[in-house]
Amino acid sequence: MKRILAAGAILAVCCTVGWAPAALAADKGPAEIILQSTIDPAKTPKPATFPHGAHQARLECKTCHHSKGPDGKRIEFVEGQKIEKCETCHNTKAAGMPEKLNTFKDAGHALCQDCHKKTKPELAKCSVCHKK
Repeated sequence: MKRILAAGAILAVCCTVGWAPAALAADKGPAEIILQSTIDPAKTPKPATFPHGAHQARLECKTCHHSKGPDGKRIEFVEGQKIEKCETCHNTKAAGMPEKLNTFKDAGHALCQDCHKKTKPELAKCSVCHKK
C-alpha cells in the first residue's frame, strides 16, 4: 500500500512539474519557433529560426498577430484570440490574399524583413534567420 501511495505521489509531482511549463508556454507561446511552410513548400525548403520570446519582450502581440474575416480582409488582433499558424491564411490555396502575401514565405519576408530593414538592418540578412 505504501508503494502505491509513494508511486502516486511521485507521478503527481512529475505531472505537475511537467505541465506547469507547458501551461505557461501555452499562454504566450514558445521562446523559439522553427518556421517552415508545409502548404507551399519552396523548391529547397529553408526553415527559419524565430526568437519568439525575444520579440515578445519588445513588441505587443498585435504587431505580428491578426486574423482574417469572412471577406478575406485582415482583422486586428484582440487579446485572447486564438493564434493560428501564419500559413493558415498565407498560402496559395487561400483566396483574396495580395500576391506579396499569398505564401507563408512571402508574408514572413514582407513582415519580418521589412521590419528589420527599418529597425535593425543587420538582422535583415538571410543567414540571421535561415541557419545553415
